[in-house]
Amino acid sequence: MEFLTPQPNHSSTNTATTTETPPSAAPTSRYENQKRRDWNTFCQYLRNHRPPLSPSLCGGPHVLEFLRYLDQFGKTKVHHQTCPYFGMPNPPSPCPCPLRQAWGSLDALIGRLRAAYEEHGGKPETNPFGARTIRVFLREVRDFQARSRGISYEKKRKRPKQKKESRVARAEIKTLLDG
Repeated sequence: MEFLTPQPNHSSTNTATTTETPPSAAPTSRYENQKRRDWNTFCQYLRNHRPPLSPSLCGGPHVLEFLRYLDQFGKTKVHHQTCPYFGMPNPPSPCPCPLRQAWGSLDALIGRLRAAYEEHGGKPETNPFGARTIRVFLREVRDFQARSRGISYEKKRKRPKQKKESRVARAEIKTLLDG
């Protein structure tokens, strides 16, 4: 499998019906820009890897290694289990615990890299960013950071919408009971 950078199609036989904009003229979203930067960072990491790797030879363990490498640039305080502030959302004073990548940042990064992998010619079934080991790793990071920082990452449940008829019926019952 060969990974190629997506290139715009500049060969047009009928210029009257085909309008092409130069790549620099089309504004890209923040998401697209970040996805491109993330992909370039990952590819640079693979080139610097010993031995160097191509994205087509990359697997789940290489992605985990990349995530652990990125961890050193994190800005989120994650307390050790032995730290007296373990589980406190707002510790009263500084501690020597390390700064790590936040779970939400890692989760978003993996989502962008997963999309970029497929845009660069990778097949969804061989996408290392969608591997089970990556999902398990992210879940473990989320759970540990939640305990360490005293923050819950649980999804909030939506309250079921009340039907209009039931509200009207309750109002009628109330007027009958009051009257």
